Amino acid sequence: MAGFTNSINGFWTYSDISIGDYISFLYGARIKDLYRVTKKVAYKNAENLPPWPSIKFRNSGNTYYFPFRLHLEKVRDLDEPLVKAEFAYVAENLLLRGGYKKTHFQADLTTLHNVSTMGRMNKIVPEPLEILSETFTPKIVFNKKTKKIPFEFPFHEFILQSLVRKKIKDFLLKEVLENFSKNLSVDDFEVLGEKALPEGFVDIFIKLKYPIATNRYVLVEIKTKRANTNDIEQLHNYLKQIGKEVIGGVLIAKDFPKAKILKSDIMYVKYCFKNLDVNNAYSFEELLKMLSFTII
Repeated sequence: MAGFTNSINGFWTYSDISIGDYISFLYGARIKDLYRVTKKVAYKNAENLPPWPSIKFRNSGNTYYFPFRLHLEKVRDLDEPLVKAEFAYVAENLLLRGGYKKTHFQADLTTLHNVSTMGRMNKIVPEPLEILSETFTPKIVFNKKTKKIPFEFPFHEFILQSLVRKKIKDFLLKEVLENFSKNLSVDDFEVLGEKALPEGFVDIFIKLKYPIATNRYVLVEIKTKRANTNDIEQLHNYLKQIGKEVIGGVLIAKDFPKAKILKSDIMYVKYCFKNLDVNNAYSFEELLKMLSFTII
């Protein structure tokens, strides 16, 4: 079992990871084991639940506990150094971001395939931890005055990034490829989370699953509110960093300035949540269904 705290990072991790995903842990610059997520549960009264005690920080006075839990099935035993060439995607992300600044980030399929050949198959079935507690569905609110953590969290850019990542391949990527006149199949691509670049972080990184000789990339930046000219220039600079293998960029925002700087390598997309009532609270899954895109 993995637990995540009563914080926006903890809630984001719980929402971002899906049942059926494979995860490993990073500790001391080593990759530890491979697990499959079998269940997701948010527990009430988690401050009193095993196996982790609450943690109080002296400086802030904040107390953290672990209401968001992932039930895991161990698939492989492994303990490998991060410096291996097979972990280049992970190592580069850590190096450029300066360490473990976020609870998790997504590796590509090549890394997963490499990990799946390392170590050995797990043969031990651990005794399950029985937890007797009520569960709840965490909600997202747009009126910050109504939040009640960990039951409710204010809408945050992390949450929007995760929502877009889960929906962009089926509802937007085809139009993106056509917009840039690329005769490529959507199925050839994988959609990854935040990718560290030498001069910043791109919110969503889209690449070929199995590149041969050359790769193809789409970079996506996301803004919860109105985008501005600085956001456009930022994405344009990211595209220049990637170079010739980049297809183009997508800037997704709630709105755009009327006199935006037009860039031929950037596609502009508005997002919205259909029939949203800002006075209501919504689950992550509800917002995922409500999310829609409009190309401008």
